[in-house]
Amino acid sequence: QQHADELCGEIRNAREIPPELREQMVGLVDSICRRDLMEVQEEYGVLFDRGRAVSLLMFEHVHGESRDRGQAMIDLIAQYKAAGLDIGIRELPDYIPLFLEFVATQGQENAEGWLQDVSHIFALLHVRLVQRDSDYAPLFSALVSISKADINFDDLAAQVKGEKRDDTKEAIDKVWEEEMVKFGPDTNSDSCGTA
Repeated sequence: QQHADELCGEIRNAREIPPELREQMVGLVDSICRRDLMEVQEEYGVLFDRGRAVSLLMFEHVHGESRDRGQAMIDLIAQYKAAGLDIGIRELPDYIPLFLEFVATQGQENAEGWLQDVSHIFALLHVRLVQRDSDYAPLFSALVSISKADINFDDLAAQVKGEKRDDTKEAIDKVWEEEMVKFGPDTNSDSCGTA
């Protein structure tokens, strides 16, 4: 909010982003500045921290909870260190704002390459945010535009159209629901035998 004018100026001068996206991004900044900061922060947390569909952790969209995600994060930290950057905060390396800070230090050509590598994730987030009628959707479309990746948003929208929302109270409860523990002779056949 304190740097809105400067930020809007940078957005308007970003020629690698199409004009309609720039105006939508300026609209988002304006919307954030007109409202109470606590309200904006709560909305942001509800949007990006509930469920995995629009998570700001990149590798969650690629690896989910698999072990591959841990190795991918280790590899990304190594890339950060090789570029002379060290994460000075307690944040996962695949957190998109942190990743974008890193990309911003890599020069135009390298930045485009990094963004192209993850453009499919940004496109997926854009489509899901459009489905949720979120003002944040243009940010991810702009990242795809900057990357110069060739992505068909219509095909992607059709692909995710039938997805069930994972940010409802019911969906969140289901994730945290514990499987019932069974005892006795009716238990799962995978349990230890009587011998």
